[in-house]
Amino acid sequence: MRAAGGPVRARLRDRAAASDPGLLRLTAGLRTAGSIALAVAVLALLGTDVTHLVAGALAAMVSTFAIREKQRGQQAVTLALGLPVALASMTLAAALHSHVVAGDLVFVALIFCAVYGRRFGDRGTALGLIGFQIYFVSLFVGATVGDLPELYGVVAVAFACGALVRFVLVPETPTGVLQRLRDAFRARLAQLLSAQLDLLDAGPEDADRALEQVREGTARLHETALLIQGRLEEGTSDEGVAGLVQRRVADAEIAAERLGLSLLRARGAERVDTLALHLPGAPVPSGGREPVRDAATETLRRDLEALRQLVLRPVDQAAGTSVAHVRNRLLGYRDEENLPAASPAVQDVFRAVGEAARAVLGLRIALGGVRDESDDSPATARSREELDAEDAVLDAEEEAPAEEATGLRRPTTRAAVQVAVGSTLAIVGGELLSRDRWYWAVLTCWIVFLNTASTGEILVKGYRRLLGTVLGVLAGIVLAGAVGRHTWTAFALVLLFVFAMFYSAALSYTAVSFFVTAALGLLYTLLHTYSLSVLVLRIEETALGAACGVIAAAFVLPVGTDRRTNELLATVLQRLGDVTRSAVEALSGGPPVDLLDEARDLDQALADLRAATKPLTHPVTPLRARRETARYVVALLETCAFHARSLAATAELLPTHPSIAADPRLRRAAGRIENNLEAIRAHVADEHATAEIETGPSIASLLGPTTPGASRYGRVTDRVLRHLQRLDEGVTGLARPLGVPVKAPDG
Repeated sequence: MRAAGGPVRARLRDRAAASDPGLLRLTAGLRTAGSIALAVAVLALLGTDVTHLVAGALAAMVSTFAIREKQRGQQAVTLALGLPVALASMTLAAALHSHVVAGDLVFVALIFCAVYGRRFGDRGTALGLIGFQIYFVSLFVGATVGDLPELYGVVAVAFACGALVRFVLVPETPTGVLQRLRDAFRARLAQLLSAQLDLLDAGPEDADRALEQVREGTARLHETALLIQGRLEEGTSDEGVAGLVQRRVADAEIAAERLGLSLLRARGAERVDTLALHLPGAPVPSGGREPVRDAATETLRRDLEALRQLVLRPVDQAAGTSVAHVRNRLLGYRDEENLPAASPAVQDVFRAVGEAARAVLGLRIALGGVRDESDDSPATARSREELDAEDAVLDAEEEAPAEEATGLRRPTTRAAVQVAVGSTLAIVGGELLSRDRWYWAVLTCWIVFLNTASTGEILVKGYRRLLGTVLGVLAGIVLAGAVGRHTWTAFALVLLFVFAMFYSAALSYTAVSFFVTAALGLLYTLLHTYSLSVLVLRIEETALGAACGVIAAAFVLPVGTDRRTNELLATVLQRLGDVTRSAVEALSGGPPVDLLDEARDLDQALADLRAATKPLTHPVTPLRARRETARYVVALLETCAFHARSLAATAELLPTHPSIAADPRLRRAAGRIENNLEAIRAHVADEHATAEIETGPSIASLLGPTTPGASRYGRVTDRVLRHLQRLDEGVTGLARPLGVPVKAPDG
């Protein structure tokens, strides 16, 4: 039984790592709930009354979630600065308790400063959030000047408990987070390989479902890769090691995507090369014919499972003879003579397996895995030599800082003005609804502006908050009746809801609003102020606050969704052109460059665009044609980005890979892609632009006659040409939905 326990625990650990990369959501939930529980326990032992227990619980929550810096030293400094900010904010709220107009003006000024403080980075954001939220807590518990001495002690205890949980009970170091993210990447890579195995075996009736699982697995792998990139600098002490891990993660992601596309081609799926494999929700093409049951396919099935086991094998575990044998066999597929007898499409899958095995080997080495070379085959030895040579030439380049906007064009300044105007409207309207709980409207107005940049995003976020609030009120009615006057039962449920709120924060904002409102219903019960009318008022104030936020965003320094998406679309097109140009230049014999940073910038630009288009693709959007256009454009861009990243990965192998040589003809062949990207970008920036898209013969035909000796590099050249051809098709496909005119072909 003990022998079986290890694998079971390992599987459970891998599943947890894959579902919550880096355990970031679990840590956030445990830390916040733990801070509240500890603060309430300490204050209860000190004989604090229920009202001040609630204040301490809320202050502990604020002191925990407001701080987002990654380094522990920076967190400690911000927490230390946050305490006097909290005390000052509470003093202001208590002093102005009976001065309505002055209190409202100060509250608006505080909101403006809190939002404007985002321009100063994580610390400015945290201190602004603490100041605003503690002012809100003071209003919630009805703090007066006479209450201040005890409230000062309550807040100090809450901050101390938050610090104890953060630094001792639930510690989180950048190195530890990065390690967990690495484990999550391996787990998600293994899950993607499992989905690809299912796709290989799926019949026509199961093909669409299997393909959707592959797509979702690819998207999750990409999500984890981006998280790792965001944590590398803080999680590693050596810049060279950080760059190496970043490169190996990117290699593994691209190899996994390529393997999935090769499998689809082998199955005969329709239009596979234009499929946005990593975009959940994109139209699913036909899964192809019945799976073939022959010797080559059985071998492929065995090798995919073997590759999955290599991925799951702990990095610090010695390889062993059997593992070395499997690794040698998989890496051997990189040589033409080791490919099994099969159709060209199936042979291409075996090549993709070999490339994926090489990426896994590089990832294990980069993560500090045991290096056992005693049983290496010639193919494995060559792969190690290539990896070592690539590591030796790793040299990151720094980019010039981008010009920062000033004045009202600066996003933080614009948002501060908007939220101040919206909050003023919310105060006026909120006080008309209730002289005691008007601050709920202000809180909603504040929240809908967090992490949003356009009117459409604010509208969607306000809708989700209102929906979550309505559902939370219904739950609060049931819970308040069930809990009654049982104080500790209510506190226990509040802790549960707080944990659920932070655990679900990255998944659903509606769920967050639900848990917040349900918890508030319990807090009102504790304060003996609960009634059905109070919860109904909560819905009214939430709707009012969301409306005020939308009005402010629409009429005060507005940034329309179209304008926002056009700006981000232009950035994506520029980044796509940069990666393509640099990769083609390197593949054409130009000077070697480090393409990793450019590829990362492209990924980030795409992520920003995807987030900005959510209001356009939301199910409640009435303009269905517009929604489908946005989805189609993003899908094409994702496809183009995949082929551009693959070109970049091939170009980076050029200096060290013995089977890749530069081909000067590629520069001429790719010129049309670069010109078309520039034409589309010009049209996006100015709808009156006259630039046109060029079409013509295939990219391969532009190379001209085959030069002597080119056969040695034919397979690699074919791969490059395939990516260039699909990139050309994808860029040309953007013309129709974006309304870019197409130039008539000559002749």
